[in-house]
Amino acid sequence: MPRFSLIALLTLTALMSVQAAYAQSGDTYSIMRPEPGRPAELPEPWLPPKYVSPRGTPEHIVTPPPIEVPELRATVPPQLYVPQTGQMVPNLPSIAGAGPGGAETSQDRAMRCVNQAGVYGSMAGDRNTYIGSCINQ
Repeated sequence: MPRFSLIALLTLTALMSVQAAYAQSGDTYSIMRPEPGRPAELPEPWLPPKYVSPRGTPEHIVTPPPIEVPELRATVPPQLYVPQTGQMVPNLPSIAGAGPGGAETSQDRAMRCVNQAGVYGSMAGDRNTYIGSCINQ
């Protein structure tokens, strides 16, 4: 009985390996039907087709001329009076803002005032009051 089991096991193993080899080799059965009007299989299917311009544009690229950007100059706002210390604190020059034509926006002004409050420290008095009066200047 064990001899019969061993022969049966070897036979089944051989049949399974033959079937696996057949499935991997050139079995062209496919459940997908080719699309109508599809050309015959290309010899090099892994290469993409060569690009053809829909309008027939030329191959060379024409770069536009560079645009000259006007140089924006830094403006210096007037000095700021700090009532707690009784001093006039000079404003730092503002860089060109993000507004139209390089104008300083409210966000630019707020960042400049926060920076100045850190630069002047105790000369600015109460930090929050200084920032508020600088922004509303």
